[in-house]
Amino acid sequence: MTRKKVKLTYITNDSARKATFKKRKMGLMKKVRELTTLCDIDACAIIYSPYDSQPEVWPSLLGAHRVLTQFKTMPEMDQNKKMVNQEIFLRQRINKAQEQLKKQKKDNREKEMARVMFQSLTGKSCFQELTMSDLTDLNWVIDQHLKEIQLRMKNINNKAMESPNHVQGAQGLPASYKGE
Repeated sequence: MTRKKVKLTYITNDSARKATFKKRKMGLMKKVRELTTLCDIDACAIIYSPYDSQPEVWPSLLGAHRVLTQFKTMPEMDQNKKMVNQEIFLRQRINKAQEQLKKQKKDNREKEMARVMFQSLTGKSCFQELTMSDLTDLNWVIDQHLKEIQLRMKNINNKAMESPNHVQGAQGLPASYKGE
């Protein structure tokens, strides 16, 4: 049975919120314990809650104090190296999304111009509807396809010349003959 996606909103029912808190707190503590064991790193967790008079500390108060002291003795630049606040995090996500959008728009534009090119090859010319920008992009797509075709032809000619019995053309001339 698959789990349904949990809506991350405040749980208004007090008993349900407390039960969820207990389960998730235990899960978080388990993850921290597993992380320290699997990766041989120092870590601690301190959880304050309205349900307990004292914060829950893992692995122990002394262990957490040791990890925090170790962190505080690091140079400030090292402490902040991988830290991000919410504003920086969101800015990074927005920049990444904008880059992805830009790339997707470029890919879509190339596909659209390739479609126009192939339509024109089948006789369905629609050049009258194209803007100067469209024609410039279409020219670029055509150039790219021509370069691919020329590269394929060159590779085929090279393979034909390398083979000991290279293939003869329809009129008995080698396939690499260019009529010169």
